[in-house]
Amino acid sequence: MASETQLVFACLAMVILVLMVGLKMLLSRIAEMKEKRMDLQLAAATSLQMGSHLQNVQAADNFKNLFEVPVLFYTLIAVAIGLGHVPIWLVAGAWVFVLLRYLHSFIHCSYNKVMHRFATFGLSFLLVVALWIVFVVTLPVGNVI
Repeated sequence: MASETQLVFACLAMVILVLMVGLKMLLSRIAEMKEKRMDLQLAAATSLQMGSHLQNVQAADNFKNLFEVPVLFYTLIAVAIGLGHVPIWLVAGAWVFVLLRYLHSFIHCSYNKVMHRFATFGLSFLLVVALWIVFVVTLPVGNVI
């Protein structure tokens, strides 16, 4: 399978993760709101206001996390494919990033031990920064603007 295709599948895996966490967030919010007999209109409140009414907010917090550091990942993949510079180490690094983000989400949405979550977050963040740096340094001269 072509390296570009592998990167697209890595992005798809991230999209699937966002979908799974989003569904978990939705189901846990509905269940908690039903249990507490809360008016559905409370869902129109700000996240701070919702947080004061709900206790189970890990999935919502993780959902937000999936739109922070992973944006650097998606951008790198788009740039790499756009420039036609997709070395095999980038494909491997992309899949390691995806695995770390899945692990981070699992920890965050389940037992939520902060040091485990922090370790996986930190590793995924350092990895995507390293991938960006090595990617730029290894760009063929003809691709540099």
